[in-house]
Amino acid sequence: MQRREFLLAGLAASALASTGSASGLTGSSLKSAGPRDLYEIRAYQLKEGASPALLHAYLKDALLPALQMIGVRDVGVFTEPEAKDGSAVWVVITHHSLESVLGINAELNAGEEVQRAAGDYWSKTTKENPAYDRIDSWLLLAFSGQPRIEIPSLSQKKANRIFELRTYDSFNEERALKKVAMFNAGEIAAMHEVGLAPVFYGQALLGRDLPHLTYMLSGPDRATHAEHWKAFNAHPVWQKLKNDPQYAETVSKVTSRFLVPTDYSPL
Repeated sequence: MQRREFLLAGLAASALASTGSASGLTGSSLKSAGPRDLYEIRAYQLKEGASPALLHAYLKDALLPALQMIGVRDVGVFTEPEAKDGSAVWVVITHHSLESVLGINAELNAGEEVQRAAGDYWSKTTKENPAYDRIDSWLLLAFSGQPRIEIPSLSQKKANRIFELRTYDSFNEERALKKVAMFNAGEIAAMHEVGLAPVFYGQALLGRDLPHLTYMLSGPDRATHAEHWKAFNAHPVWQKLKNDPQYAETVSKVTSRFLVPTDYSPL
């Protein structure tokens, strides 16, 4: 087993401990499951009353160009106008390898071009006046039912669009994996059929508030998105899955966030 596969299997095993039968995935079977994306979600928690201008300038002029130069292009930067738990800037970074995750987090900001492009971000922030409070981050492994990110057509056209980021907490690891299995058993396909335009589905491997999964949907506006949800709730596959006893009590809490892409967000 190569170093990348060993590390990724170790991450997956930590999330899948004692639950291999729930999802059909174990560390030893990870390679045979085929290539899957890793999603890094960052929430830059903003200080109350502080301007996010320096942070946005860093993300737009330094981080995104640096990521693009090394081939990491499926990135989204979002605000959350309706946030009830504090304002944050959300960033989703799609990785196709564990080396990408490690390299970006360990080395990217040390590059001369990034530091030069981020000049004000570094020089005009102080301990007393930082660009953000802290960064919360999570590393997700894509579901086998949608192993790669799917860029919405609205993003490709740079049309008006909204995104819904949904997180499902579970009360233990086995139930969390059973919910992943439920998505793979038909829930993902049904969401595609009704137009919810899923962007990604990910099982959280690292980060706060484990165990949980997170996925992202998209649409042209809130009204149309609500109609798509209505169609999903009536879909026969969903009706069958939600009444299947094996999937009972898989979710203990649902958090839904409506995100708006910045004008410089590739997604």
